Amino acid sequence: MKEKYMERLIGKYCKIVMKEPGEQRASVVTGILEDVDYNDGFILVDSSQGLGCIRIDTVVAIKPGNHRNIQKHTIKDDEEALVGIGTLIIFISMVLVAAIAASIIVQTAETLQQRAYSVGKQTIREVSSGMKIIDYTGYTNEAKTKMEYIAMTVKLRAGSYDIDLRETLLYIALDNLTVLNHSTNAGLNAAEVNASGIFHTLYMSNLTATVYGCIATHDADSSVVDNYGMSTDDTVILMINLSACFPTTSGLEAGGEFSGRLVPEVGTAGTFLIEAPNTYEHRVVQL
Repeated sequence: MKEKYMERLIGKYCKIVMKEPGEQRASVVTGILEDVDYNDGFILVDSSQGLGCIRIDTVVAIKPGNHRNIQKHTIKDDEEALVGIGTLIIFISMVLVAAIAASIIVQTAETLQQRAYSVGKQTIREVSSGMKIIDYTGYTNEAKTKMEYIAMTVKLRAGSYDIDLRETLLYIALDNLTVLNHSTNAGLNAAEVNASGIFHTLYMSNLTATVYGCIATHDADSSVVDNYGMSTDDTVILMINLSACFPTTSGLEAGGEFSGRLVPEVGTAGTFLIEAPNTYEHRVVQL
């Protein structure tokens, strides 16, 4: 080919038909014609396989083409990039969703743990706390026909939490149900008990059908006297006016009985059953 024709095609996309000596069939190479070296007899072609040299004497024909294939290839590369970005967005979304779900699970687990701890603590307190009645003593009228007062010695159960006597109710059941609570005007310590005994203390007149009294016989920290709170080592005597609680009979007759419960603000209640002897030989009666 003449030089003037070859130079016109430099920089253009061409279809190059060439035939090697001794071969029966021609082959085709497509690409951009980069340069023509007449001295060495080669042309430089930038094809899809890269930059290469073709001998001029093997070239049969060169036909200019267009860049559609390259443009299509570029568009294809862009489409693959878009797919990659979409996949990345989906991946990031999945990570965010997983993180949010994990956060919710952790918060729920923490809430459940705190709730379980609180319920467990309350359950332990309910089971371990409570009051127990260790002794009963009655006091009759002068004729020894009816029991007018009763003294109940009370302690807390082993391992019990402190209990507020002002929140402790006393239930007594005979012909009806009587509910008594503690009054701040009906509490003494052992040193204030009258010399004639606990049934002759100064505040006995404060005991009514709805109020029971309290004498702290063991109160090392003065919690019962000062704050009406019983601790594990405290011992108190609860005073009940039976003549006020049982107005029909003005007290508990000989051979009679009644039941009751001592219910603290939290924990196990102390239950009791009082059975009076058939006769009262003394005014102080051990039950």
